[in-house]
Amino acid sequence: MEERPWHKHYVGGTPTEIEIDDRPLWSQLDDAIEEFPDNMAVYYEGLEMTYSEVGELVNRAANGFAKLGVKKGDVVAIMLPNTPQFVIAYFGALKAGAIVTPVNPLSMPKELRIYLQDTGAKTIVTLNYFYKIVNAVREESSLENIIVTAAWDHMSAIKRFLAAKLVYRKEMKEVPPLVEGDIEWLDFLEDTEPVPPQIEVDPSKQIAVYQFTGGTTGIPKAAMLTHDNLKANCAQCGAWMDWMAERGKELFVAALPLQHIFGQTVSMNLSMSWGCGMILVPDPRNIKHLLELIDKLKPTFFPIVATLAISIYSSEHVEEYDITSLKLSIAGAMALPAEVTRRFEEATNSIIIEGYGLSEASPVTHANPLDKELRKIGSIGLPFPSTDSRIVDLDDRSKVLPPGEVGELSVWGPQVMQGYHNRPDETGDVLTKDGWLFTGDIAKMDEDGWTYIVDRKKDLINASGYKVWPRDVEEVLFEHPKIQEVAVIGVPDEVRGETVKAYLVLEPAESITLEEVRSFAKEKMAVYKVPTDIEVVDTLPKTAVGKVLRRELREQEEDET
Repeated sequence: MEERPWHKHYVGGTPTEIEIDDRPLWSQLDDAIEEFPDNMAVYYEGLEMTYSEVGELVNRAANGFAKLGVKKGDVVAIMLPNTPQFVIAYFGALKAGAIVTPVNPLSMPKELRIYLQDTGAKTIVTLNYFYKIVNAVREESSLENIIVTAAWDHMSAIKRFLAAKLVYRKEMKEVPPLVEGDIEWLDFLEDTEPVPPQIEVDPSKQIAVYQFTGGTTGIPKAAMLTHDNLKANCAQCGAWMDWMAERGKELFVAALPLQHIFGQTVSMNLSMSWGCGMILVPDPRNIKHLLELIDKLKPTFFPIVATLAISIYSSEHVEEYDITSLKLSIAGAMALPAEVTRRFEEATNSIIIEGYGLSEASPVTHANPLDKELRKIGSIGLPFPSTDSRIVDLDDRSKVLPPGEVGELSVWGPQVMQGYHNRPDETGDVLTKDGWLFTGDIAKMDEDGWTYIVDRKKDLINASGYKVWPRDVEEVLFEHPKIQEVAVIGVPDEVRGETVKAYLVLEPAESITLEEVRSFAKEKMAVYKVPTDIEVVDTLPKTAVGKVLRRELREQEEDET
């Protein structure tokens, strides 16, 4: 790739290009096992597992899949929260030559049916609590093997006893007995050898993961990500933080769902490739427990989303724990408002930067430098090493716009997907033959490559002919001391066509009026952007990773009118 203006703003010797070898994704785990065999790889509910121990279980799982008839190119679905079983099943399936499709563990039968039918998955690993959901769709799928695990299968001995007999006693009453032929996880691992099967794959062509998009714009689509796509993004993330982090020394907080590509790459694959430890957090909504883990284990790196950062510094328990071990956090999936940046850094004494990515790019393409003096709050930062980026005209994507003009963000790099599985038309809509990916995000870029997301195409509000981007309004309202979270949408209006409505989650014990909001907003933005309606809510609808779903708010509004 040619020299680009943003390269001169890279810090700490960050390379402009990354190199990846010709080995499969699991080779990074094998390297870490060889280099750091006694390092803690995974911490989960009191249990520490070393890289040697994880490696043995991964190899057993690979052989277990092979014994079940899983062949190269077959699909293994994983329907699990953040547990050791996810890590073991993920790398074990890859070592068996399979393609992994991570499934949202909160999926209902209708959603799970789409995932299984689209990918043709023959095998699924699921938690016992979700077994009923899998049972409901097995006859309408290609499933041949159902492997069922319990949340406590890899807990410490005492927690395993307490979980099974006390903590999950009520939930277990809802779990049906296993159908004959289905397999318990520990039995699946027990009768296997800790030596991996010898599978040859071409990492540049072999799909490693069918990663379903969030489905925020319609029916979910599976992005086809190769071993090289995922390895490249690990290398890019590693190059970005290499100057202030150390292989084998860091401890990651894996609170983002591993079934989501952000958590999968930046929490799991990156930590595994570096020989670092990973604290698995199955339920990040339990903020008190999350704070306890940070205080006790002293992690250094926290991949995060803005909504989780808000929950941490707003928690009534935050003052009870020391969370200053954190050195750095990268926030993605949604905008990181300046006020959230300030308050999170104040609580943790660390640096948090905004990055940008999407499932179709494995996912990260941009990030701010990990330097408080050089980063630009409000920007998604600079394109990653080996990544090219440009802004194209909204009506003519072949027209590249000059710096400062608003258009659609387009990216190119080794992390960009091969296309959508079974959806050639949708692939053609977003991916050019020479590998440029149209993101669907409206953005602008300055002369040095700093990029600013304006909003999603579909979220544009047209108020009396004026374009209003929800992100602009949300950024301002976040500054109000009474407002904890905010989401803005356009609603029909007889006079203006559309008008601005804000959904607000308030700080504890606070109340607010429309007049207060409008008065505050008028001092900071053009009058046509000022909300004409507000609704105070307890929570905002979010994806599994914590991204606010404006689409659901619009649907809710339509149902009420």
